[in-house]
Amino acid sequence: MTFWDRKRVLVTGGAGFLGSVLVERLEGISAEEIRVPRSRDLDLRRWDDCVEAVEDVDIVIHLAARVGGIGYNMANPGSLFYDNAVMGIQLMEAARQASVEKFVAVGTICAYPKFTPVPFREEDLWNGYPEETNAPYGLAKKMLLVQAQAYRQQYGFNAVYLLPVNLYGPGDNFDPASSHVIPALIKKFVEAVESDAESVEVWGTGAASREFLYVDDAAEGIALAAERYDKPDPVNLGAGFEITIRDLATLIGGIVGFTGEIVWDTEKPDGQPRRCLDVSRAEREFGFRAKTGFEDGLRATIEWYRNGRV
Repeated sequence: MTFWDRKRVLVTGGAGFLGSVLVERLEGISAEEIRVPRSRDLDLRRWDDCVEAVEDVDIVIHLAARVGGIGYNMANPGSLFYDNAVMGIQLMEAARQASVEKFVAVGTICAYPKFTPVPFREEDLWNGYPEETNAPYGLAKKMLLVQAQAYRQQYGFNAVYLLPVNLYGPGDNFDPASSHVIPALIKKFVEAVESDAESVEVWGTGAASREFLYVDDAAEGIALAAERYDKPDPVNLGAGFEITIRDLATLIGGIVGFTGEIVWDTEKPDGQPRRCLDVSRAEREFGFRAKTGFEDGLRATIEWYRNGRV
């Protein structure tokens, strides 16, 4: 028998970008039952719906979140804080009351302080306030770490907390009102090529750096943590590299064949100055290491976007 045999697994957000990839992976390793509640049927901001969601479940993997890029975070700080906090807190409490075997809380890189030394180490998580444009979202998700550790201490509840870096890949959100930087840039550059535009405008100075994790790798990391990790300490999930937004824009523009000028709107915020994770704990504790080359992942994402639009 494997760990997943006879396991009934709840994956909140399982129909979303990351969730759908994770669910496919769990189906491939023969979990007995995988539940994917839809928000139209179960609203995790409601206590009774959380209770219903965890009934007769062995493992909860909580991915459901309201999330977006810098502009979306700046426009919706209150609702992003409330919705993400109340969903996670209630769901974990309902899982504890239902004697769920394990709870995997998937947090966010936005929980780290604005000026965290690079590479980000889990020990630095509390050494400052998050970057202002996404602090309400980051802090709401960070409270799940506090809850997980408190529940483990008081109740012996097996809750673990993961910190994935920015994700990308086929199936990402390309809505300009709420997308993150990679899908936003892909959309801009593909449309610029199609319209023979001479320039593309990008937010910020281009000096900020980011780390990106391919969605398939993220799903593997979460599954491995669910299977093998049972400690209170948070764990980074990333690829262990960084790239500036300027270099990222140049790379994406080159892949899609854009030959015009990139114009930087320096009146717009850069967000956190740098992001790059120390990923040694994930490899040491449950054997996770990202496998997808960054340019390979970008090409697969661009191809998916172009084919989907056609």
